[in-house]
Amino acid sequence: MGLFEHSVKNLHDKLVKKEISPFDLVKESFDRIDAVEDKVQSFITLNKETALDIAEELGDSGIDPKNMLAGLPIAVKDNIVTKNLRTTAASKILYNFDPIYDATVIQKLKQAQVINIGKLNMDEFAMGSSTETSHFHKTYNPWDLSKVPGGSSGGSAASVAASEVLFSLGSDTGGSIRQPAAFCGVVGMKPTYGRISRFGLIAFASSLDQIGPITRTVEDNAYLLQAISGVDENDSTSIDAPVEDFSKYLTGDVKGLKIGVPKEYLGEGVQPGVKTAVMDALKTLEKLGATWEEVSLPHSEYGVASYYILASSEASSNLARFDGVRYGYRTENANSLEELYKKTRSEGFGDEVKRRIMLGTYSLSSGYYDAYYKKAQQARTLIKQDFEKVFENYDVIIGPSTPTTAFDIDGMIHDPITMYQNDLLTIPINLAGLPAISVPCGLSEGLPVGLQIIGNHFKEGQIYQVAHAFEQATDFHKRKPSL
Repeated sequence: MGLFEHSVKNLHDKLVKKEISPFDLVKESFDRIDAVEDKVQSFITLNKETALDIAEELGDSGIDPKNMLAGLPIAVKDNIVTKNLRTTAASKILYNFDPIYDATVIQKLKQAQVINIGKLNMDEFAMGSSTETSHFHKTYNPWDLSKVPGGSSGGSAASVAASEVLFSLGSDTGGSIRQPAAFCGVVGMKPTYGRISRFGLIAFASSLDQIGPITRTVEDNAYLLQAISGVDENDSTSIDAPVEDFSKYLTGDVKGLKIGVPKEYLGEGVQPGVKTAVMDALKTLEKLGATWEEVSLPHSEYGVASYYILASSEASSNLARFDGVRYGYRTENANSLEELYKKTRSEGFGDEVKRRIMLGTYSLSSGYYDAYYKKAQQARTLIKQDFEKVFENYDVIIGPSTPTTAFDIDGMIHDPITMYQNDLLTIPINLAGLPAISVPCGLSEGLPVGLQIIGNHFKEGQIYQVAHAFEQATDFHKRKPSL
């Protein structure tokens, strides 16, 4: 039995008792990477020498019994800046960027004595749903190497599914944690907007982006979320909400819980195997004492269109900083400042990033702002109000994380509209700023299906309560891909 088969809690106990050392865990991580990374390709940059040195120091000083995550190896999506460790956002334009500071979540991980073993592959600037738009390489789904791992946090989900790391951090703008978690059969939490500081997260769409944990179990997820949560003076959008001990919600008890199931989330376009797995999951929760009823989120149909206008508009503003002047890639053959900007961006950004910058700039331009950007903001408000109405009568909302299981590599990359529709069930949650988790709820034709549990603002504890109860009543989280 490999060390990564154990829970965070078990490993912590073993570390405290000195039955194993942090060095053992970090070495196991790198050994596994050596064994499977050529197939999965989860990583962009490894932090091997530093990680092994830190592990050795921690082993010598001993593990604090109160510090649940100390000595455990993690990997981090490559749009979260790490001091002196290359951070590229999977883009040519940042191919040589070595940050001089840590993101707030990295500072928190260091305080918790978690060991960062490397930076994970992703869609370029988090723009994509398949981890195929990375400048460096594609990532492959450990369950079936002919399938995508999802995106944009595909490397984050695939590395956990392939047992290369115990857990990872991703970011979620329109489903980028939950969709790859569903495709790779792991647990992915997108917290309430403002629960976790975005300081040091390379911005895609600032009103939507949120960092979150990807783990093998709900319990592990709760421990990691607690470690990275909290208000931050460097991020004016982070909210001063109490950092809870999320593990106290893991009771297994959901008696009397009221679940709303949106009819829009189980309609046209949802694969029969996905729908069956979700309905079976609802039956499991019923047996545990919960009740569910069909509800409606009528404005969900406008989610994808609103999201791509709003996210692209914010991206066109955020990505203006990449100009070849201060850091990152710079074209070699420019004769004027304007030419430097044009050529650097033309050569440095990939097709998907350029597409979204152009769409966003168009949506914000004079004569189109009211027709597109303003209308999208109004639709966003209606979507948020839909959720508010449902939460007046129900504790959580449940549906599939994705309409399908993982699709083929190169299957949708040349059809952007179909690719965008893949985030149909996750996008409305980001537009409303709500928390949601994806947990494994079965297999369809041998590929994992994700169950999405959505809660009201700052109700992550209640989401964990439902997710953990379901997990304990099933064995889907114990199933592993055979690489």
